[in-house]
Amino acid sequence: MIEKLDEVFEECPFPNALEAMGERWSFMILRGAISGLKHFEEFQSNLGIARNILANRLTRLVEKGILLREPMSCDRRKVEYRMTQKAKELAPMMVALRQWGEKWECCAHSKPQLCDTRDGKPIKPVKIFAHDGRELAMEDLVWVLPNGSRVPEDADKTLAA
Repeated sequence: MIEKLDEVFEECPFPNALEAMGERWSFMILRGAISGLKHFEEFQSNLGIARNILANRLTRLVEKGILLREPMSCDRRKVEYRMTQKAKELAPMMVALRQWGEKWECCAHSKPQLCDTRDGKPIKPVKIFAHDGRELAMEDLVWVLPNGSRVPEDADKTLAA
């Protein structure tokens, strides 16, 4: 069954998304960028990351289109790292991962909390919603192939066709 699921999910974007972000430092760099860090030295001093590792991760994030490396307008010899639209669209995943970590791995209400800029109140947990606005639980979700068959229930039929 696993081999068949591997075939069904052959073009699954999940492994590619994980590969694009890499490992812990890539997430920490993106968190820094979300918090307003833009320069190599800012990332290095705020994250406490070794310079060679930071250079490697920044290069990878630029190559993957998550960060943009641009010369500063006031001093073209210096560069800034800016978030691309691709990076901004990672925000819900980053928030969900942080909330999961607070609940299961670390501590409830870690500091600082992520809050709404309008009223300063902490945001609610990230949820999954249906097209009509209903909140969904894991039991409500199913993978569906373009031909309409469901995975894994119909995996044998799909692959036999």
